Amino acid sequence: MNNYKVYAIAFFLFLGIQQSFAQNYKFRTSGFSVLEKNERGKWGSWSDLKLVTISINLDTEKNRFVVYLPLVQLFEIAAYEPTEENESDIVYSFVCKDTNGEDCVVAIITRKKQDNRKQLYITYKDKIIVYNIVNAQ
Repeated sequence: MNNYKVYAIAFFLFLGIQQSFAQNYKFRTSGFSVLEKNERGKWGSWSDLKLVTISINLDTEKNRFVVYLPLVQLFEIAAYEPTEENESDIVYSFVCKDTNGEDCVVAIITRKKQDNRKQLYITYKDKIIVYNIVNAQ
């Protein structure tokens, strides 16, 4: 009987430790812009910034980003890349697959020289979507 108590306590301690490492981050957008490649494979120009308020959730327990557009976009995280930091930026990158199974990289960039402004980049081989974001806790 004592062994069962020890296993039960160990199990619940393990679950508590797991929960402490899993995080859920919520963001709200203020606008977005898109950059696409042209027919020759060259990057064009960024579209005009469109003002839009969208909720975005990063759930590290479920390994996914969720962008709450009218048609919800789900990005399953396949790999967490090492954090990159330089004089002007802190970059957290994630290798993902979107709802359609396309590979992309989702990155949260903090612009240190711009009052720590945050942006979320979703980069595909032929387009980049950028959202200006703030924490929405």
